[in-house]
Amino acid sequence: MTGKKRSGNAIWEFFQQLGRTFMLPVALLSFCGIMLGIGSSLSSRDVITLLPLLGHPLLQAIFIWMSKIGAFAFTFLPVMFCIAIPLGLAREDKGVAAFSGFVGYAVMNLAVNFWLTAQGILPTSDAAVLKAHNIQSVLGIQSIDTGILGAVIAGVIVWRLHERFHTLRLPDALAFFGGTRSVPIVTSVVMGIAGLLIPLIWPWFALGISGLGQLIDRAGDFGPMIFGTGERLLLPFGLQHILVALIRFTDAGGTMEVCGHQVSGALTIFQAQLGCPQTHGFSESATRFLSQGKMPAFLGGLPGAALAMYHCARPENRHKIKGLLISGVIACVVGGTTEPVEFLFLFVAPALYLIHALLTGLGFTVMAVLGVTIGNTDGNVIDFIVFGVLHGLATKWYLVPLVAAVWFIVYYALFRFAITRFDLKTPGREPQTVESEQSTTPEARGRSGYDVPALLAALGGAQNVQSLDNCITRLRLSVGSMAQVDAAALKAHRALGVVKVNDHNLQVVIGPQVQSVKDEMAQLIAAAQVQITPEASR
Repeated sequence: MTGKKRSGNAIWEFFQQLGRTFMLPVALLSFCGIMLGIGSSLSSRDVITLLPLLGHPLLQAIFIWMSKIGAFAFTFLPVMFCIAIPLGLAREDKGVAAFSGFVGYAVMNLAVNFWLTAQGILPTSDAAVLKAHNIQSVLGIQSIDTGILGAVIAGVIVWRLHERFHTLRLPDALAFFGGTRSVPIVTSVVMGIAGLLIPLIWPWFALGISGLGQLIDRAGDFGPMIFGTGERLLLPFGLQHILVALIRFTDAGGTMEVCGHQVSGALTIFQAQLGCPQTHGFSESATRFLSQGKMPAFLGGLPGAALAMYHCARPENRHKIKGLLISGVIACVVGGTTEPVEFLFLFVAPALYLIHALLTGLGFTVMAVLGVTIGNTDGNVIDFIVFGVLHGLATKWYLVPLVAAVWFIVYYALFRFAITRFDLKTPGREPQTVESEQSTTPEARGRSGYDVPALLAALGGAQNVQSLDNCITRLRLSVGSMAQVDAAALKAHRALGVVKVNDHNLQVVIGPQVQSVKDEMAQLIAAAQVQITPEASR
C-alpha cells in the first residue's frame, strides 16, 4: 500500500514539474502573441482606412517587423517545448539537457524523414500525399507533424537520458566521450530509433487526441465550460498547464486549414489566422477556448470578489489588507495572474472556489454563445485591447464590459453573502490580522518586499529545504521534514497559501513577486551551505 502511495505521489509530482516547464515557452508565446497582434492589426487595411496616419511607410515597416518577430514562437513552438522540458526538469547541467533537447528533436524528425523516404512516400510535393500522411516541414525537414504532444514526449525521453548518462564514466581511452558529452551522443542514437517508430505508432496517438477533440466538440456550447471549469479546478494543484496545452496545441482544440497549411490546437489556429493576410475574422471554434472566456471572471468577477472581501473585513483591518487586494486585482486585470486573489479564499472556503470555477467555465460558454472572437492566452485587459478593440467590431469586444459587469455584481453579492453568512475568515476577518501584518517590519523586507529570512525559517531553515523552484506565483519546494514547516508562520509573513502535495513536497503561494522571493531565498540557502561546509571539514 505504501509503495502504491509513493508511486502515486511520484506521478503527481512529475506532472507538476512537467507543467512548470511549460511556463518558459508559454511566457514567450504570450509576448510574441501581443507583438503579432499589434503588428497585424495596425498593418491591416481596415485600421489604415480608419487612421490614414498609420499608413506611413516607416510605421508600416515597424508594424510588419513586429508581426515577423511575433510569428517566431508559433513557427518553432514544438522545438521550444522539446528544449524547455529537459531544461526545466534536469537537476544538474541544465545547459547540456537543453542542448540535447534540440539535438533529440532534430534527429527524431530526420529519422522519420528517412523512414518515409525508404517507404517511397518521400520525396514528393504532391499536396494530397503530404496531407494523407500529415507531412509538414519541421525545422526544414519533411517529417510527420507530431505537434506539441510529440515534442513533449521527446523532451521527457531526453530528460530521462540526461539524468541517466550525464555522469557516465568511461574507460580512459574513451573518457573524452563520457560525462555530459555522452548525453547528446546517446540522445542521437535513442531518438534516431524513436523516429523510426513514430510512423508506426503515431497514428494511434493522433486517433486518441482526435477522439478527445470530437468529445469536446459534441459537448457543443458546454465544451468551453468544461474546459474553463477544469482549468480552474486543476490550478490549486499546479496541473492546469497540462489541460491548457492539450487544448491550445493539439487536435483536441480543433483542426483547420489556414493559408494552405493544416494547423491544430485552438491557440495555433488563432495565431495562424492572425498572421494570414487572406484571413478576415477569427474562428469562433478556436477563440471559444482562449482569452475571451476568461474575461468575465478575470475583468469582472474576481475584482468583485476582492471588493466584497474588503467590505467584509473588520474596519480596523481594512487599511492593512487594502494593498494586498489592490495588488491582487491589478495582477489579475493587467497580467492575467489570478492566484493572488483566488488563494485569499481557496483555503478558507473551498466551496466558494468551486462556485468560482463553475462561473469561470460559464463565462467561456457565454462568450462563445454571444459570438465574441478574442484570442490569445491571458484574458487580461491587454488581450482585450490588442486582440479585441484593435481588430474592430467584428470581434464583438463591446460585449466584454457588459458581461464583465454582470459577473462583477454576481461575484460581489455571492461573496459578501457567503462571507458574512458563514463567517468565512477571509483577509481582515480575524483579529490577529493586525499582529500578522506587523510581524514583518519594513527593515526586514528585502528587494522582493517580503521577509525572506522569516519565510525560510518557517520552512524549517536552509537545512530542511532540499530543492527550491518557482512557477508564476508559487514557490515549489522539497523538504526533508514536513513537520518542521510552519504553515501559520508562512501565512503570517504574507504567503497567500500553503499546498502540501505529499510528505516531502509543498507549494507556497506568494504572488507576482515569487521570482524575487525565490532568488533571495536561494541566496540565503547557498550562504548557509557555505557556512556549514567549512565547519564540517574541520
